[in-house]
Amino acid sequence: METVLLFILGVLIVLVGLALSIGLHEIGHLVPAKLFGVKVTQYMIGFGKTLFSFRRGETQYGVKALPLGGYISMIGMFPPAKGDEHGRNATTGFMQSMAQDARVASMETVAVGEEQRSFYKLAVWKRIIVMFGGPFMNLLIGVLLFGVLLMGFGTPQASTTVGSVSQCVLPSTSARQTCEPGDPSGPAAGAGIQPGDKIVSIDGTTIASWNQSTSIIRTSADRTLSIVIERDGVKRTVAVTPKTNTVAKTDANGVVLKDADGTVQTQSVGFLGIGTEQQLVPQPVTSVLPAVGAQVGAVTGVIINLPQRLVDVWNAAFGPGERDPNGPMSIVGVGRVAGEVTALNGVPVVDKVYSILGLLASLNIALFVFNLIPLLPLDGGHIAGALWEGIRRTFAKLFKRRDPGPVDMAKLMPLTMAVVVVLGGMSLLLVYADIVKPVAIG
Repeated sequence: METVLLFILGVLIVLVGLALSIGLHEIGHLVPAKLFGVKVTQYMIGFGKTLFSFRRGETQYGVKALPLGGYISMIGMFPPAKGDEHGRNATTGFMQSMAQDARVASMETVAVGEEQRSFYKLAVWKRIIVMFGGPFMNLLIGVLLFGVLLMGFGTPQASTTVGSVSQCVLPSTSARQTCEPGDPSGPAAGAGIQPGDKIVSIDGTTIASWNQSTSIIRTSADRTLSIVIERDGVKRTVAVTPKTNTVAKTDANGVVLKDADGTVQTQSVGFLGIGTEQQLVPQPVTSVLPAVGAQVGAVTGVIINLPQRLVDVWNAAFGPGERDPNGPMSIVGVGRVAGEVTALNGVPVVDKVYSILGLLASLNIALFVFNLIPLLPLDGGHIAGALWEGIRRTFAKLFKRRDPGPVDMAKLMPLTMAVVVVLGGMSLLLVYADIVKPVAIG
């Protein structure tokens, strides 16, 4: 029962965090829009039926039934067609009708005398600020959360404390990971070394890092070492002889080296059978922005390769394959991961909090990058349209030509609908995959 409650708690934390992120995203649009004089008629969190709302001034604020997004409604999002101030002239053709419907809906809330408060009337740079404000809020949230993670908690690093002890010696080429009768016993286990023991020194050399102890052990095959360990505040000395074992070669970054044919390169080294205990080490403030930048790059890579990623998700959902833990997930998948993390037994609370904050930080960076894709109805589509308008008007002014006027973004409504359909299909696939073939967290 306790595990179920913890799982539900993790899901609720992520949902609340997502709702706050969406709310702040929309505030990022709302504040500059109002500062620039645009009339904002609605500020809503979610979609579907309105659960509750209130009016403050000219804006209705509320929450809807499906908290999977949000929006603000600004009057005059699209300019009327040339010669049609209110966008109400009849038109024919499916594509033209979609554009005209968008114009009409955009202009219906524009009362007489409020034309200058329309969004499309803003200067190009002001429109860019309004539309970039939402993603920028997600970026700020991501930076804040990464700051808390790196400076408040730290990054997992190898310590000089033993985290695991192998009961047997298995070469890296072994197909199994469990010990069986007849396997050579692990030297550390035989010497009585236990998880939680801190390595103080080896053969008189003070140990300051795990890599230092590993280097000594690997070059000491079949040679007895005198190791001083600290357990429960008491130091003791154990004599242990590393056995010769075959392990994979790695480069300076820990990447496994392979031959041209893909065969893993191996080497014979001393093996003690101990693994490090990861500890969180606080980082300086200078580490925050590089970490955010790396996350932005990772999300951008996922988006660039999204078609192939979705094929992989499809194959995993409808086949025997496993999900890529670094692949795309829906909010269902993120919630499920959060629930599983909080329900883990034997994991310290601080580690669970660290993981949940990491999920929320990554989620906000993903929202930042995704919303900047230059396609409507995403914010990036409006930014791209404003930039194109600015370029057109700049060239017209430069070559002393007539002002071409605002870009008619309503003409892109057919493409917008296609994008909505694609995003909807992608969301359904990810939700289904996150239910039937969730990403494994460990």
